[in-house]
Amino acid sequence: MNDEASYVCDACGEEIVIPVDPSAGNHQDFVEDCPVCCRPNVIHVDFLDDEVRVWSEAE
Repeated sequence: MNDEASYVCDACGEEIVIPVDPSAGNHQDFVEDCPVCCRPNVIHVDFLDDEVRVWSEAE
């Protein structure tokens, strides 16, 4: 499994690459500021077998 994944910022539309770590659980939610526009995003990460699903929404 890859240790990085990406999401699209809900505010500015930029694709952001983030590190992912399955040791924190199969479903993770956290808030991260976009490094491009500085607006907060709620990041959702799901680990499904050999796949990682990441998406975001505005906080």
